[in-house]
Amino acid sequence: MNWLKQQQVPNVAGTQEPIYGHSAIQSVAKQAETTPYTELQPEDLKWTAMESTCVETQVFYLMAESGHIGMVQVIYSNVAFDDRKFSFYADGCAVTLDDTATTYNIKSAINESSIVNLTVSRTSPGFQVGTNGKSFFGTDPQQPWGTMRHAFWPRCRVQGSIITKEDGAIDFAGRGLFIHALQGMKPHHAAAKWTFADFQSENYSAIMMEYTTPPSYGSTVVNVGGVVKDGKIIYAGATNTAEQMEVEEDPETQWLAPRALKLTWKGKTQGGDDVNAELAGSLGERLDKVDIMAKVPGFVKTLVGGVVGTKPYIFQYSPQQNLQLKIKVGDEEKVEEGVLFSEATFIS
Repeated sequence: MNWLKQQQVPNVAGTQEPIYGHSAIQSVAKQAETTPYTELQPEDLKWTAMESTCVETQVFYLMAESGHIGMVQVIYSNVAFDDRKFSFYADGCAVTLDDTATTYNIKSAINESSIVNLTVSRTSPGFQVGTNGKSFFGTDPQQPWGTMRHAFWPRCRVQGSIITKEDGAIDFAGRGLFIHALQGMKPHHAAAKWTFADFQSENYSAIMMEYTTPPSYGSTVVNVGGVVKDGKIIYAGATNTAEQMEVEEDPETQWLAPRALKLTWKGKTQGGDDVNAELAGSLGERLDKVDIMAKVPGFVKTLVGGVVGTKPYIFQYSPQQNLQLKIKVGDEEKVEEGVLFSEATFIS
């Protein structure tokens, strides 16, 4: 009954959790100590479609050659998956993976203000950190009560358009990033704060996803990311850092939002060469401030709503002046300008 009191009530009712401490999260960084990353196989792209409390999503980040930046996100509630759970279909919406498991086709006509017809094809291998990309939550490592997983296609070719009422058809031919994420527990129990970065340049893609757990799991920091080129993963793993800098209080939300960012990737290539990469600079004028509770589907609101101290917002940025990725592989150093899209998310 102790497990019922500590676990099921908070997870079902959305209440605050007890303080379990660092030992109650088995970070994917532990896997990465011996297996920094594994390349994604077709089976890794299946929807999990858990029956218990979870948020599972696929997100496509778009950087068009025209300069437009976009995001297409799917959070499912009532959809029909194909037999193998690679694709799904809903009224007016479909996200399908082709037979080669290298291209997604996204079509949506649900919202007349945003009609989507896109093709996203990976141009480098996909990866997940560690052996399965998962961090586990729970006091018994053999029977975890929660999970967090991210799988990435870090460098993609995008074709197609999004038709809006204001601007008509926007050609999104360019580059992209695909992420399949699973939070196998209530979102505000898994993470209190996030930093996300997607950098795309002519020759490199550098991505990072970092979250900090609530105090119930020791305010543990988990960071996954990598740097790739067309056809090649240079580095991927969990030995990265994200530093939100020059923070100032947002008067509406009282969150300390950053005005600058510093990201570092540090590890080794598969061949054993040292890899050090850094991206730092001003975030410029904020693109948007998103009230998550006003945007997400109703079923997600029920997972978070009513919890004291929970007021999730996303602060989105893309510096008007391109930032530089500095990367050193072995003795070879390169510097390349590119486009950064970044989010700072605050939950509790």
